[in-house]
Amino acid sequence: MAEAHQAVAFQFTVTPEGIDLQLSHQALTEIYLSGVRSWKKRIIRLKVCPLLPSRLFKRTPCVCLPKPSVKIAAMLPIQSMSTQCQAVVSAVLFSTMLWLLLIFTMRLCLKQLLSYHRWMFEQHGKMSTTTKVWVALVRIFSGRKPLLYSYQGSLPNLPVPTVKDTVKRYLESVRPLTDDSQYERMTQLATEFESSLGNRLQWYLKLKALWASNYVSDWWEEYVYLRGRSPLMVNSNYYGMDFLYVTPTPIQAARAGNSIHAFFLYRRKLNREEIKPSRIPGTVIPLCAAQCERIFNTARTPGEETDSVQHWQDSDYIVVYHRGRYFRLRVYQAGRLLSPREIEFQIQRILDDTSPPSKGEAKLGALTAGDRIPWAQARKKHFGSGVNKRSLDCIERAAFFVTLDDDEQGMLGDDPEASLDRYAKSLLHGKCYDRWFDKSFSVVYFKNGKTGINAEHSWADAPVVAHLWEYTLATDCFQLGYNAEGHCKGEVDSSLPRPQKLNWEIAPECEEQISQSLTVAQALADDLDFHVLSFKDFGKGRVKRCRVSPDAFVQMALQLAYYRNRRTFCLTYEASMTRLFREGRTETVRSCTSESSAFVRALEGGEVTEVCRRLFRSASEKHQQLYRLAMTGAGIDRHLFCLYVVSKYLGVESPFLKEVLSEPWRLSTSQTPVQQVELFDMVNHPEYISCGGGFGPVADDGYGVSYYVLGDSMINFHISCKHSCPDTDAHKFGAEIRKALHDLIQLLSPSHREPSKVGESRHEFKKDL
Repeated sequence: MAEAHQAVAFQFTVTPEGIDLQLSHQALTEIYLSGVRSWKKRIIRLKVCPLLPSRLFKRTPCVCLPKPSVKIAAMLPIQSMSTQCQAVVSAVLFSTMLWLLLIFTMRLCLKQLLSYHRWMFEQHGKMSTTTKVWVALVRIFSGRKPLLYSYQGSLPNLPVPTVKDTVKRYLESVRPLTDDSQYERMTQLATEFESSLGNRLQWYLKLKALWASNYVSDWWEEYVYLRGRSPLMVNSNYYGMDFLYVTPTPIQAARAGNSIHAFFLYRRKLNREEIKPSRIPGTVIPLCAAQCERIFNTARTPGEETDSVQHWQDSDYIVVYHRGRYFRLRVYQAGRLLSPREIEFQIQRILDDTSPPSKGEAKLGALTAGDRIPWAQARKKHFGSGVNKRSLDCIERAAFFVTLDDDEQGMLGDDPEASLDRYAKSLLHGKCYDRWFDKSFSVVYFKNGKTGINAEHSWADAPVVAHLWEYTLATDCFQLGYNAEGHCKGEVDSSLPRPQKLNWEIAPECEEQISQSLTVAQALADDLDFHVLSFKDFGKGRVKRCRVSPDAFVQMALQLAYYRNRRTFCLTYEASMTRLFREGRTETVRSCTSESSAFVRALEGGEVTEVCRRLFRSASEKHQQLYRLAMTGAGIDRHLFCLYVVSKYLGVESPFLKEVLSEPWRLSTSQTPVQQVELFDMVNHPEYISCGGGFGPVADDGYGVSYYVLGDSMINFHISCKHSCPDTDAHKFGAEIRKALHDLIQLLSPSHREPSKVGESRHEFKKDL
């Protein structure tokens, strides 16, 4: 996904002075600090386990004490109390200790159960007896009504793969991308690394895995995201779209009123832990919810060497941008959440406000869209005190950021495809100054009632934001709704205080920096080529009838499309999640394999149908195997990344790791699944479906592809690349994807006929090899 952009050729320096002993001390210090951060999170999240039947502890005996309670009473300094008081105190202490012991035992048992992953590798529809017993035990220990964070203490830690296994899988992944001499060279580098430096680096990782909850996540957040010095806009942030075919109301303020209210309803449920824990679809297996903690009241603050993510306590307001002005809008009045109609009323006040922006205010947001170092320097110099600091603090501490856009977006006019492309670009970068790209997420409301979301990537991954977005869209339309005129329902308290306009004192030097950042951001936005492909010819329903995984099917189509587009294969990034483990984030699935390239070459070489089908099955099964390995902690790239980080702290160079971390991902892909299917009725109301979301290209000469599988009959693709590269074109690649999808489904269909001139085609295929 967008994270792949920062994971390519990233560099950082560790400069402790002294001898190698001090370098080792630096590595140990970092591991120690990682553990401290991990344990702080555990203490903050320490909750009483809700999985136990509370009725077991409703009554505490105070007359007839068990022997342990009598011993406890004898040990406590309560001899001056009456016998009955001693009995009560000792019984309470004994039952509390017993209760805590039982909680700890149940969590430990559940943790051991959740460490079992063999079920994922079993053939679909054929569950072993061991797995059946395991499922029953997980259900028993999971409880009936767990809260959002109930499973956090029971999730296993991410395991550290062996160096041998990681190196072996890496060499397998690069085989279809290298010739014999290149492969032999990489094999030699890998063998040298495995037999020497690799074991030393592995020791530090194992030490960190014992001490910290997750040996990857904190380093991944810091070095891949927060130390990136390039613009967040396009390079890192991503977006989500509104409903594809429906606009619930054409009134901009009304749409904002309902959805802003829905966002705060979600926050209330989040604070009360009333949101159901996320699970792997169709299973009882819980996923880590740690990323949910920073959805609201969060901002990324720039630094000259590294940024930081700041999270505050719940704020009772949002910040709204409109026509160059920033407004503080309180959504609580005397502790009461404003109704949707009242929020609409307040938003309309902002839309009707004719006051001009302050000097330098209109394009202030461009600082968050440009390079990070100039923004950090400007923030320190011009926003460190006075009115500018107060206004900046107001933005950063807000629940989230809102933009009221004067443009109209969505499927418009006679060319809906082109309008969707403009819609995507608007959500990803806008005018480069009318979004606040440092906020955890920003919501955009367009003039015609369309909406969308732009999210910063360092604090969480797309599924967390998508869960929030699904809830908001569903609540907006199906629960809150609108009256006949398109306004929000309810009454308005006319005594509400007006939204407060933020004040700024922007110096000429700061205005110059704003202009420079805007120039950088505008060049990046102008270079972005984007295409949204809404594929409606068939969907996962037909693919499943061919007994193929929809994700593997799409990935094979992307491999075929890329080969036809560029006549070669490339290193392919598919984002997979590791949220089966505590504080897990993502892992990479290297989708271009020897099996997939063999299939593509066979199909393009005109091989017979049965051979192509067999090779396709082999390639899709290999892809599914790689996906399962990535999900269960046996991926390649995060392990190699952490080994590289340790090597930097130790001050040693590894030619193998250096080459691995510098390889470009020319095809970066990601699927965002629909998580809350129950919120939408895709049978009776198929028009109420989101178009999904997307991100910018990872490599200057590559493609970024996000796909969103909707129901059984639609797949939406969001394709990005750069105009400056003569070898890439988002629309042409979209056409190749469409053709590849049709060719694959035709190949897998029983009615597919044998191609003519088989012998000649086979000869061409061999020649191509």
